[in-house]
Amino acid sequence: MHRRFPGGMEGKIGDGMGIKVAKFGGTSVADAKQIGKTVEIIRADADRRMIVVSAPGKRFETDTKITDLLYLLKTHMEQNAPYGQVLQIVRDRFLETERELGVNADVADEFRIIEARLEEGASADYIASRGEYLSAKIVAAYLGYDFVDAAGLICFNAKGRFLPDETRQALGAALSARDRAVLPGFYGTHPDGTIKTFSRGGSDITGALVAEAVNAEVYENWTDVSGFLMADPRIVENPKGIDFISYKELRELSYMGASVLHENAIYPVRLAGIPINIRNTNRPEEKGTLIVSDEIAKERAGGRDIITGIAGNRDFTVIAIYKNMMSAEAGFIRRVLGILEDYDVSVEHIPSGVDTLSLVIADRYLDGKLDDIVDDIERKAQADSVEVFENMSLIATVGSGMASRKGVSATLFTALANVGVNIRMIDQGSSEMNIIVGVENADFETAIKAIYAAFIGTDRA
Repeated sequence: MHRRFPGGMEGKIGDGMGIKVAKFGGTSVADAKQIGKTVEIIRADADRRMIVVSAPGKRFETDTKITDLLYLLKTHMEQNAPYGQVLQIVRDRFLETERELGVNADVADEFRIIEARLEEGASADYIASRGEYLSAKIVAAYLGYDFVDAAGLICFNAKGRFLPDETRQALGAALSARDRAVLPGFYGTHPDGTIKTFSRGGSDITGALVAEAVNAEVYENWTDVSGFLMADPRIVENPKGIDFISYKELRELSYMGASVLHENAIYPVRLAGIPINIRNTNRPEEKGTLIVSDEIAKERAGGRDIITGIAGNRDFTVIAIYKNMMSAEAGFIRRVLGILEDYDVSVEHIPSGVDTLSLVIADRYLDGKLDDIVDDIERKAQADSVEVFENMSLIATVGSGMASRKGVSATLFTALANVGVNIRMIDQGSSEMNIIVGVENADFETAIKAIYAAFIGTDRA
């Protein structure tokens, strides 16, 4: 049997045929007006039966997200400072939304419970989770859907480790009896029932887990952007949108900073073969970006651009090591990496030659450690020379079709040479899906613009 996906894609079918899981981010539920748009989207497709919501986000540029206010409240508590004013701001905002929507979600009663828990010394995770909890209560009331709390369904062990099998079973059992439901994202519970949150943006993970549990046809992730773009619009004017992208390509771009979706939200749906559709709540007519399996991406690759996207990050340091006859010395690389492990420093990339080894490290890991690390490499690994290059940026050009195209590297390097950008490092993965170049921070934006223009064309009007 086969499941039919948007755009004619096919995959195996399960009991979830006809179920779409839709997760709506903070901007989608920021106030009554945005919730109204969200509900219109949900009602426009009867298959959108399982809904996951975030806490309310910013209503305007200078506004504060509800989750940030809740963390601020906890900070006041820890410092024995009055927190009543912050709590009142949060309470008023939810009461206002409830009133404007004309529903009864028991918000006033819920805040009495929250206030009692605060007086008992509620945990930071409990406090932070109330944004999603109340948001889901209001949206469920407005839709007329069942409210299903994530507590007891998203499972962690006593040490805070996520339990995927237990979660899948609990969610599946709870939702199989529901035709339509709204769930809060971002949190679950320890075995003793205490609240445990994911990292920020964790509602994406909840949505993916729900999609996996009900074997959804598609996981829609509604936010304030219309999917992924081929480059950062703050650098490249009006970059081209990405219609579809494979999980592997997404992982490469997300790792280098092109983040629309929490990276841990990919695994559950990828494992189940469920596509992810990134959509814009404010522009629901746009199809957004479809994230699909590598096999389906290859099937749809006809007429596609050579590259899928360009992404990068600033502020790296490269430690370049030279050791004569390094290739003949067993254990040299292990000793070098052991030194970094001693300092709890992660390595981003390790380009190497016959007698050379480069360590590319994000500056955030090196605070106050660089000189000691270099000294240890010279002494313990007995390197012949160690050079340090600071203020570096990494830029990844990603595309699954790059491996089968001739001249990709030449096009990229020529584009950078033509604008006077000096390449300080080159690293190409074994999959030939990406080419990473290291340039000086000062050349970061110039390099991205040049690569984009070489493969896609000049900035689009």
